[in-house]
Amino acid sequence: MTAATAAAAPAATAPVGRAARCVGLVLTGLVTLFLLFDSVTKLLRVGAVVDATVQMGFPASTVPIIGGTLLACLVLYLVPRTAVLGAVLLTGYLGGAVCAQLRIEAPVFSTLLFPIYTGVLVWLGLYLRSAALRALVRAGS
Repeated sequence: MTAATAAAAPAATAPVGRAARCVGLVLTGLVTLFLLFDSVTKLLRVGAVVDATVQMGFPASTVPIIGGTLLACLVLYLVPRTAVLGAVLLTGYLGGAVCAQLRIEAPVFSTLLFPIYTGVLVWLGLYLRSAALRALVRAGS
């Protein structure tokens, strides 16, 4: 074991502080409620959601597929063992949302950047609640 490995080992097992974990869980809960609501309205083909999706240039038949994709990413994000994969996939999903908003020239701060705000909360919530992610980030710097 090298000196660098020995120094990194305690960081990998260091617990997340209670306050940080609580804030992370609250952020994760809020983001989860929002994304769950979004996916369910797509899966149920709520009229306003279908209309908004069609207005962005997507066929109405894709709405349940989009909702199912979001729900699958969200489930992966909520399972501790696959949370980082879920966060990566949610980041990709939200990047697609930014692209769709750019395409229709949506207002910047209220609409266009909203998926970015959501993505930041996804990662911040995961970072605050996951000792493994913290260790990974610290090891990379």
